[in-house]
Amino acid sequence: MSVIFGCRILYFMKYPLILLLALYCISCSKKPEQIPTPQPGSFFITRVTVNDQLPDRGNYFFNVNKSPVVRFTFSAPVDRPSIANNLSFSGFSAVDISFSNNDSTIQIIPPALSNITKYAVVLLPSLQSAQKVTLDFKSTTILITSIDPADKFPLLSDDELLTKIQKQTFKYFWDFGHPVSGMARERNTSGDLVTTGGTGFGVMSIITGIHRNFITRQEGLERISTIVDFLKNKCTRYHGVFAHWINGASGATIPFSTKDNGADLVETSLLMQGLLCARQYFDGNDVAEKSLRDNINMLYDGIEWSWFRKSGENVLYWHWSPDYNFDLNLQIKGWNEGLIVYALAAGSNTDAISKTVYDNGWSGNGNMRNGNDYYGIKLPLGPAYGGPLFFAHYSFTGINPNGLTDAYANYMVQNTAQSNINYKYCVDNPKKYNGYGANVWGLTASDDDYDGYKAHSPTNDDGVISPTAAISSIPYTPEASMAALKYFYYKLGDKLFRDYGFIDAFNLSEAWFANSFLAIDQGPQIVMIENYRSGLLWNLFMSCPEIKTGMKNLGFQSPYL
Repeated sequence: MSVIFGCRILYFMKYPLILLLALYCISCSKKPEQIPTPQPGSFFITRVTVNDQLPDRGNYFFNVNKSPVVRFTFSAPVDRPSIANNLSFSGFSAVDISFSNNDSTIQIIPPALSNITKYAVVLLPSLQSAQKVTLDFKSTTILITSIDPADKFPLLSDDELLTKIQKQTFKYFWDFGHPVSGMARERNTSGDLVTTGGTGFGVMSIITGIHRNFITRQEGLERISTIVDFLKNKCTRYHGVFAHWINGASGATIPFSTKDNGADLVETSLLMQGLLCARQYFDGNDVAEKSLRDNINMLYDGIEWSWFRKSGENVLYWHWSPDYNFDLNLQIKGWNEGLIVYALAAGSNTDAISKTVYDNGWSGNGNMRNGNDYYGIKLPLGPAYGGPLFFAHYSFTGINPNGLTDAYANYMVQNTAQSNINYKYCVDNPKKYNGYGANVWGLTASDDDYDGYKAHSPTNDDGVISPTAAISSIPYTPEASMAALKYFYYKLGDKLFRDYGFIDAFNLSEAWFANSFLAIDQGPQIVMIENYRSGLLWNLFMSCPEIKTGMKNLGFQSPYL
């Protein structure tokens, strides 16, 4: 599967057949080991137990204690000398092995194991029975040790904990912002590669940082002014629209893919969402704040929204390339992260779209409706079970869903329903992944232990939990999100919580923990926590005259318009 950072829905909308094939391959690659049917007269394993318990899932044993007893029972007595070179226990050069049941059972006791760690016990096919018959197949038994239940950090009040999470996550955008442009790097290993949409979240994070006294207003103004000056003077704009990836030192476009080497309308809209919040926040009369507002207005007013209708079609297109034109041919429609695009386009002072473009394009005249029940919850819009949770986050870091309605949905109901369905799916845990439950939930696009980057959801679930999913849903599911946040911090904090907040993803079924941080996953956490606490970014964005006008023109109603 292609490795994709940001624009998560693009790959899956473009290549549905490839997605199906990829999901099939993934499901095969992550299935527990299948034991072949033994042949008559052969030598084979008849039973494997850990602490006298059978496997939890395939060849996996979960929540194993630190001093387990592993037993293998065979169809015939084992040749004792052949054990030495044909048995391994990962992490140890030697383990205690004893025999019983007329040498047909071996018992293995390793030295003390570590918590939340994956161990493999391997028996090679050259292992022999006492009659010198070799083992029918290689056997791999996986042990995943249990979580240490002790708190990893001192207890804080809920308010103190939320501030702690925001402050640590803020460091990604402040301490790790690009030294030249100030823009947000795509991920913690990106070097000069910065991301347009992630920078929009970064600008909102900086405003939050000022509000929470992590930095001063002057410090925040200077950083955001650096970003805006760089965008204005160094970066190529394609009919007013920026590329997805930019070189943070030079401003040159970095292709996202072969034909995606120009304008990205969704990423630019996420950037503009943050910049308009900054314009509203820095409302002072001094030269620096006025200059920032003027430059942001210039960037917003310079977007040629009609160009992205591709010869006047009643839909907006995601990409345009100076070399490949509209070859990617990806319309922004359905139900995904793209609502922000239509809100901004409808409110443009220079090139506004009409309601017809919204109805015929974005909503497909109602084709984005769902209306089915999942776990007893009716989902108004979108794919089965709601899709990845970033659908409820990206556009709504700025757009306030409270009381927001149009002909298609109540958007607080929509986002709350999707978040609750995601939560209930993880509690139900139909695939029996280790750790899933009321405290460990949240499926969205993030890094993956097997596939680089993947849009996780209830219909595309491989055991990977993304902290941003539950945490960024806190305005919709405050109790469930807070329970997950506390568990991630207190119980798993030694694995999950690092320099820039929570790591991008983890999989307790594989004892895997990412070493990555992504701007598009860190940003929604700090911003949505702030919207939950104070409504700061919602209030700023919804105060924009262009948004009030544009969303009203599209048929939206809200107490904030």
